[in-house]
Amino acid sequence: MIPEWVSSLPPWLVFGLLGGGLASVVVAGVFLVGGRLFPDEPAPRGHRVDGSARRRTEIRKYLRTISEPFVEDHAIHGETVEFYLPRRDVALTFDAQAYFRLERAGTYTVLCEHEMPVHALGRRLPFDVPEFDFGPRGRTSNDPVGEAFDHLDLARTASPEAVRDAYRDRVKTVHPDHGGSQAEFKRLQEAYATAREHAAE
Repeated sequence: MIPEWVSSLPPWLVFGLLGGGLASVVVAGVFLVGGRLFPDEPAPRGHRVDGSARRRTEIRKYLRTISEPFVEDHAIHGETVEFYLPRRDVALTFDAQAYFRLERAGTYTVLCEHEMPVHALGRRLPFDVPEFDFGPRGRTSNDPVGEAFDHLDLARTASPEAVRDAYRDRVKTVHPDHGGSQAEFKRLQEAYATAREHAAE
């Protein structure tokens, strides 16, 4: 039995609501069936992977390379930081709130953005860091195309869209207006131009 308030509505409104609901169900069904019949291709092996796990691995390797003792997941002043350098009383964290609290507590703290290249960490530390060539995966200049893809942290088989996206991600931290240096920015632009030229179609 139709409730009394429904019969008081104009017929065009009732039919419009029913038609809209039916159309939504049909469209959802089409997407569901399409997703089953044509699943998304998995990202190619070696494709760009962002996240704190990768960033932690890079920072861990960097600190070992510069022979700086550290502890991971260390509690200090009520905060747990990803890395703590006990000889220097320096904390490294990905958490902006922890960064401000620790700074107020007197511990020198470095906020490590996920997009920050690991070699940029040395400029943020409050002590002199030995100079090392942190070139990507030890590649030599005999392969400038490979170096360009490595600099963008991409596989050699990356698409032009992936190259563009990687460049846009990196330029946020490398551009001089965002704290990077002119040399870093120029190197990124050169890597982008080379990788774009040789990206897989």
